[in-house]
Amino acid sequence: MKPIEPTPVSLAESALLEVGLRPGDRVRFRRADGGSWKVAKLERRERDGSIGIRDERGAARAIPLDRLQVRTTGPRGRSMWEAVAERAERTEQLGIW
Repeated sequence: MKPIEPTPVSLAESALLEVGLRPGDRVRFRRADGGSWKVAKLERRERDGSIGIRDERGAARAIPLDRLQVRTTGPRGRSMWEAVAERAERTEQLGIW
């Protein structure tokens, strides 16, 4: 059996950009059965379409898009959380910087 090679960094970043995310973005997630929100940092897009994150304790996880929220700036400059599934459906021009 041929070993699975890791996805190159540039491809992983472009896969995240497809859904409007960038590596290092702050996200939060909740377990499937509910509970409190846990904050994590975005790392990559997994082969199955889920999002690879690293939580505050350093544990790597793969979370489906519909269970993630990303930190963003609202229309009046206030920090807020936006559902990643909604962001992925929207087309937007990402900033250069």
